[in-house]
Amino acid sequence: MRRALRRGALTILKGSGGFHLVQDSRWRRERLLILCYHGISLEDEHRWRPGLYLQPSQLERRLQILSAGKYSVLPLGEALQRLYRRDLPPRSVAITFDDGTHDFYSRAYPLLRKFGFPVTVYLTTYYTDLEFPVFSLICSYMMWKAREQATVDLREFGVAPPVNLSSPVDRDSALLQLLRWVDTQNLTGEQKNGIAARLADRLNIDYQGIMQKRILQLMNRRELTELYEARVDLQLHTHRHRTPRNEELFRKEIRDNRERIAEIVPGARTHFCYPSGVYEREFLGWLAADGIVSATTCDTGLATAESNPLLLPRFVDTCGRSDLEFESWVNGIGDFLSTHKPAHMPD
Repeated sequence: MRRALRRGALTILKGSGGFHLVQDSRWRRERLLILCYHGISLEDEHRWRPGLYLQPSQLERRLQILSAGKYSVLPLGEALQRLYRRDLPPRSVAITFDDGTHDFYSRAYPLLRKFGFPVTVYLTTYYTDLEFPVFSLICSYMMWKAREQATVDLREFGVAPPVNLSSPVDRDSALLQLLRWVDTQNLTGEQKNGIAARLADRLNIDYQGIMQKRILQLMNRRELTELYEARVDLQLHTHRHRTPRNEELFRKEIRDNRERIAEIVPGARTHFCYPSGVYEREFLGWLAADGIVSATTCDTGLATAESNPLLLPRFVDTCGRSDLEFESWVNGIGDFLSTHKPAHMPD
């Protein structure tokens, strides 16, 4: 009901000229919308995790909206400098992608290049050289793909029987048990990949086919080098996609991430994105000590010159959002219609 009412309100506002009124206002000019994307489906990932993935056709429509609306799509670094100097151009937008999975290279980047839009990729690096699927994600994905099976015995993977894969609750419980079991064994990435292959065999899934399609794999060195040479901005997202609440371990994640990227491509890296949008009060000082000048969250909103540069809001775009809702956010109306809370700072 709420979604239908919102859609109706947006339709009326657009038809009455409200979208144009806000997007050309001084209020909008003083604000930067940072778009956040995670993945663009290579196959059916948008059905598995609709909160993280778009279909390529959806992304193309979003970019067409930006192009047709003559939005000022800026590189992230330039956009933030101009935000705090208070000299943003009209309708300012920056585009960011989290994680650095292969689907960015094969699906998203060709579309961004077609429209001539700059982009920042926040890159995790642990799996860059392994060229295996990310273990936790591929296990979740395969359990979802096997959801039509009635029950399955996964005791060899530390999961208490029986597991009803048709139940999302059972799948989540089984995944958690499997990950805890793996964590007790101190395995290498290669050994974890062997377990994923065994799980695929148990679930009657073609694991080699998934590997060949590069589903849930990170971009490799060759792909990252190619993107760097094409002026794609590669920035920090931790090495292992985690944010320990221990200063030494947290800063090691930043250092390892920075060093691994530097092994592949040159350049300073001073922009950061919190993995999964998780941040704590103490992180801000640790980031500043490591020379981080900006950090983006998954908190929804438009950034202003008063925004804390280490707690920047973004608009997380997913396949569950309509083109109309997307357009409302890039022009600013969506911000007016949303209930905003202060940036979450856990005690």
